[in-house]
Amino acid sequence: MNTPYNEALGSTLIERSKREQIVLVGVTLAHHTDDETEASLDELALLVDTAGADEAGRLVQRRDTPDHTFYVGKGKAEELRDVCLAVDADTVVFDNDLTPAQQYNLEKLLGRTAIDRTAVILDIFAQNAHTQEGKAQVELALLRYRLPRLRRGATARLAQQRGGVGARFGSGETKLEVDRRRIKGRIARLERELADLAETRHLQRKGRARGGLTNVSIVGYTNAGKSTLLNRLTKAGVLVEDRLFATLDPTTRRLALPGGETVLLSDTVGFVRRLPHGLIEAFKSTLEVASGADLLIHVVDSSVADPDGQIAAVGEVLGEIGAAGVAELLVFNKADAAGHEADRLVSAHPGSVAISARTGRGIELLLRTIADRVRAMATIVELLIPYDRGDIVAALHREGDVVSESAGDDGVRIRARLDDASAGRLSEFVVPGGSGRMVE
Repeated sequence: MNTPYNEALGSTLIERSKREQIVLVGVTLAHHTDDETEASLDELALLVDTAGADEAGRLVQRRDTPDHTFYVGKGKAEELRDVCLAVDADTVVFDNDLTPAQQYNLEKLLGRTAIDRTAVILDIFAQNAHTQEGKAQVELALLRYRLPRLRRGATARLAQQRGGVGARFGSGETKLEVDRRRIKGRIARLERELADLAETRHLQRKGRARGGLTNVSIVGYTNAGKSTLLNRLTKAGVLVEDRLFATLDPTTRRLALPGGETVLLSDTVGFVRRLPHGLIEAFKSTLEVASGADLLIHVVDSSVADPDGQIAAVGEVLGEIGAAGVAELLVFNKADAAGHEADRLVSAHPGSVAISARTGRGIELLLRTIADRVRAMATIVELLIPYDRGDIVAALHREGDVVSESAGDDGVRIRARLDDASAGRLSEFVVPGGSGRMVE
């Protein structure tokens, strides 16, 4: 029996005698360079490979503005058709976002499937979603993407029944065509389901906040090594693969820092340039783990050609999810592969750390740096604890960093570094005027 998820997405395990052949198309628009277009196409080739297909060719055009009919000009579209015939391509993938009309016109001219970068990323997410929430989030993004692209007639039926990259979400919902009203109803149900899951996640976060633990989230570009770092630090056992978007579902573990502090460390989905807005919206409840964090560990692959470009891309997504103001620690990973480039990056970004999550190089320094940053965010609080409240004294030692402790006439006087959650919970024991931000 098909589940709603399978109906919407179709099977992600399509059997093929050979890998699908793809022609990539990039357009250099005004205020962009040819080098930027080629770099973006190289990344698109990696995305296509992750989706299970091979690049058979690529075509590039420079234009001031996109053509409203084909995105590329009519002559270039006809040249693209000839390239597809020459390499026997199954699908054309544009690095730029296509409107539904442009996609329809291209498929009619080319006689084969035409999709864009967003469809490829959605396809990869469809393959990698495993939890109930992850599947619901991906399905919602896919249906929102698909809804305006519904067309009646033979072309629509062919597009909806095809297999291959960008079509995993189109082969199973109906035999001939998807009813627009039915998709809207499914979208509404998914939105309600995800709202319920978001409320559950919110309650879980509130419970953790009452525990007084600092929340630290690992963020970064896809395939930067976030899951490898989480496993290195916490032995979390998270799946690690050398492929894009291998991790979609967040994992949270406790991490003991040098000095005795304990924090909650969470992994997040990887980011990428031009991450589809629909995915950001669908995954907002999952990404809130970053916007609600006290500290972000921003992992950067120091061995890539343009690490600063990836840093900027992650910064854009953090801004979209409301996490731009969260304190951030840059961590340049894969230093074993990057060599001197990792040292250069650390020099260019004061306060950052170079590590290799794979080999363990720099991990001790990273832990000390995290501990220093966490302590710097804490407040020195002076409390007077009655002698019969040994439970509060124990909680202070467990949740905070006790600076001094002395016995008085009315109880135990303790000065400790506490985060805002713990300080608020213990406010009845705070000595008036006995708190302030720590100064090193």
